[in-house]
Amino acid sequence: MKVPPGVSASDFAEAIKQFEEAVGKEWVFTSDEDVALYRDAYSPFWGEKNELIAAAAVAPENVEQVQKVVKIANRYKIPIYPVSTGKNLGYGGSAPAYSGSVVLDLKRMNRILEVNERNAFALVEPGVSYFDLYRYIQEKGIKLWVDVPDPGWGSPVGNSLDRGGGYLLPQYRNHFDSHCGMEVVLANGEIMRTGMGALPEAKTWQQYKSGFGPWIDGIFSQSNFGVVTKMGFWLLPAPDSYLVGTVTVPRYNDLIPLIDILGYLENTGATNGMPFFGSPLLARGPLGAAGPEPDPELTALLNKKTGGSSPEEMDAYAVKKGISHWSCTLSFYGAPKANAENWEFSKEKFSAIPGAKFTDGGSYKLPLTPEEQAKFNLPQFGIPSLQMFSIGARSDTNPTPGNGHVWFSPIIPRTGEAVFEANRVFREAAKELGLPIPPFSLPTCYWERAFIFLFGFPITHDIETNKKNRAAFQRLVQIAAEHGWGEYRTAPAHQAAVMNTYSFNNHALLRFHETLKDAVDPNGILSAGRYGIWPKHLREAKS
Repeated sequence: MKVPPGVSASDFAEAIKQFEEAVGKEWVFTSDEDVALYRDAYSPFWGEKNELIAAAAVAPENVEQVQKVVKIANRYKIPIYPVSTGKNLGYGGSAPAYSGSVVLDLKRMNRILEVNERNAFALVEPGVSYFDLYRYIQEKGIKLWVDVPDPGWGSPVGNSLDRGGGYLLPQYRNHFDSHCGMEVVLANGEIMRTGMGALPEAKTWQQYKSGFGPWIDGIFSQSNFGVVTKMGFWLLPAPDSYLVGTVTVPRYNDLIPLIDILGYLENTGATNGMPFFGSPLLARGPLGAAGPEPDPELTALLNKKTGGSSPEEMDAYAVKKGISHWSCTLSFYGAPKANAENWEFSKEKFSAIPGAKFTDGGSYKLPLTPEEQAKFNLPQFGIPSLQMFSIGARSDTNPTPGNGHVWFSPIIPRTGEAVFEANRVFREAAKELGLPIPPFSLPTCYWERAFIFLFGFPITHDIETNKKNRAAFQRLVQIAAEHGWGEYRTAPAHQAAVMNTYSFNNHALLRFHETLKDAVDPNGILSAGRYGIWPKHLREAKS
């Protein structure tokens, strides 16, 4: 049995015994076979001595057992690492940020405590998955939708605390923003409730976020200041209908007004679903294929050695082939007449771009029939799915799939100019570093006022390849930061490197995090190193 660093074998054995008394012997895992289940399946350190590996795991059933585990960990200074369902693949999975920690596995805490249709909220424990919550709502006939991410096997609590996103209306797509009230076990074992939950017998815990005094919920996201054991979420009342439409524009530089007009439409509420950008033209090149094979002429244009192809060359190709350069698909949820009017208004605004064309994708009464569901990405309708895994699965075009990925996910401004600049920068970096970044990528629109790029760095089981990719990843993080683009989230292997780029005023933000850490967790037992926040004794050891 692996022993946590800095802990004696005798103390750890006694702590394990007390963990067993607290939660039941069958829910404390120490064998190599059991502990291996908490290994990060997408670890960029696979098979290396620096791979992040748990020493053991303990799975409490309720908040009282969490308190007992935390107090035992404090007594023996055992580092523990809470996970909800441990399905955060691409961002670290269930492996701890500090190797040798004991995983605090909250999967047994899977009670749906309340779903309130009248006020459109839910209160759940961390072991509840999106599938669990969806099935509960369907079985009860409750007319509410849950905003779900890709894939849907994770936890609303875990996903929101890591600041994940989804597909529905803006106020639900940002999952942390859509939460309302949480219960937290602090490092000393005390229970705290935030927002209106701090009021005994509160009637509006899931209806009013901020309560009284400083609103502190944010310090428990992407941090290691407490163990969240309950969390409320605002849900979407089931809309009456859905309408989808696509605008295409012909020229390379039309991406700039296309994005500006989309921003106006989103920020005024004219369109309320997650938009999707595409390129009918680029789909014929290395990004995809309109026919059996990509067009070699376009592939050659995109892969030009000296600075890439010019806008004029791309426009000439588009004119010759009769293909639009960019597309944007809009979604509308709500009353049928309102959706139709908002689509007409959107077309009116986009018509300011010469040559803009429109495709009506249809209006659908909700809920969709099974036949209609087959046409769409299910999360767009609050239905959890594992369809996302088909992207990297073995197929005729991908006969040798990799062993996973780590996400590189910088945030950039929501402008066409920023998209062009980011592509130029990342394309040049890809050539320099030998990275599998396509010649042109389009951002995603999880949040209204900023874009996010998502690049999957492949994980292999070859140590030398992984070393090269880790160095390239961290170099790309630095390059992005030099242009003012920061990662919003990353795997533990790279969290310190990313936090290091948020360095304004001699790392004032990190120093504030460390001040909080020392105050609320003086023994440093909770998730040491998570998001670059180390307890004092480990900071001193590293210096």
